Amino acid sequence: MTAAARLRPRAAQDLPARLARSAAATGHGHHLRTEDVPGWLARRARAHRFAVRRTPLDRLDGWSFQPNGGDLVHHSGRFFSVRGLAATVDEGPFTSWRQPVIHQPEVGVLGILAKEFDGVLHFLMQAKMEPGNPNLLQLSPTVQATRSNYQRVHRGAGVRYLEYFADPARGRVLTDSLQSEHGSWFYRKSNRNTLVETTADVEPHADFRWLTLGQLGELLRLDHVVNMDARTVLACFPMPAPEPGALHSDTELLSWFTAERARHDVDVRLVPLAGVDGWERDADGIGRPDGRYFRITGVTVEAGNREVTGWSQPLLEPCGTGVAAFVYRRIGGVPHVLVHAKVEAGYLDTIELAPTVQCTPGNWDPVRAEQRPPFLDLVLAAAGRGDAHYAVEHSEEGGRFLEARIRYLFVAGDEETAPLEPPPAYRWVSVGQLNSLTAHGHYVNVQARTLLACLTSGAVRL
Repeated sequence: MTAAARLRPRAAQDLPARLARSAAATGHGHHLRTEDVPGWLARRARAHRFAVRRTPLDRLDGWSFQPNGGDLVHHSGRFFSVRGLAATVDEGPFTSWRQPVIHQPEVGVLGILAKEFDGVLHFLMQAKMEPGNPNLLQLSPTVQATRSNYQRVHRGAGVRYLEYFADPARGRVLTDSLQSEHGSWFYRKSNRNTLVETTADVEPHADFRWLTLGQLGELLRLDHVVNMDARTVLACFPMPAPEPGALHSDTELLSWFTAERARHDVDVRLVPLAGVDGWERDADGIGRPDGRYFRITGVTVEAGNREVTGWSQPLLEPCGTGVAAFVYRRIGGVPHVLVHAKVEAGYLDTIELAPTVQCTPGNWDPVRAEQRPPFLDLVLAAAGRGDAHYAVEHSEEGGRFLEARIRYLFVAGDEETAPLEPPPAYRWVSVGQLNSLTAHGHYVNVQARTLLACLTSGAVRL
């Protein structure tokens, strides 16, 4: 065999076009109409017993506060823990603080299985219950599991369809990258986001349905239907042919991003939970006396269709609804979004690209006007007038956060409200450039990936 005969294509050249065909397939797929998905989710909710009740942290079955340091841990030493975090940053109105944080060093699997029906790619989505979801059941990836779950530390049932992601021979990997989770609430948490295609017959199950990318885009226009883990995998799907150009070249963009990472002086370390100043523990959980940011609370769960049908756990409960918005413009006919090189204490590497605005507005009420996040007033005004291009409320990771609601928006800007020369930590990035950066992992944060999923699926066209 010659050396040339061993060469293979560096990329699946046909994948963006196949995904585009799937995104164009709206209204119905091979098995289910889009309008019937909410009814199917409701039927799956009625088919199982689901219950979530608040429980004091010191009464959570299997959890306890460590005698030395006060960290809240599971008796197995696995899953996750609630620890303290101390952070010092070099910019912003708050340069030093302490807080509780979720520490989950395991890398989980977020995997979507793809298969062609009638020449169109469909994706196997799960009706999955998470205790923190406002409506309990949402569409999740085919596999959404921590290492502790798929290694069955809980001694429950195995994870359905895991074999397609654990055994490379079972399918063809189309995308695969490590992506970060919420940098303000997790400490250096990553998940493996992967898309695998199979041509085999896949055993059906009542809690799973095949949907096209276009159907998922339609469902992304509804509140609390497509969960966070599904959105982050969808964001990694490559988009069609590259744009003719962008305001900044790829090299210029990467150089700016690298300089932003290099210039920040950020000191973050884990500390004992008992030593987190400014936070108090009471009968209901751990929170701040001023009621800002979030609380750590406990729940006891019943879930008839999960690997384990009952358990207890702590959850992080935000205080208020967040906002994540991209300001966008068409520059030379090419859609661009304004990204923020945002520092968050829990990131693995200092900064990631975030939406133009990402915050809980109520947390900024006590702050002077000149210290409020740039473009926040523009976004809030557009939301108040109802003229945002897209405005949908999605909940965040329901396995770790209790009813964490964020309002996601696309807001049009112009030279007056969003100039081509923005503040130093902001840059105009074409949609194609943002999509390409996402494929590499740890470049684009989870909130920006939710907005990007709206673009890759066709839910939003700028």
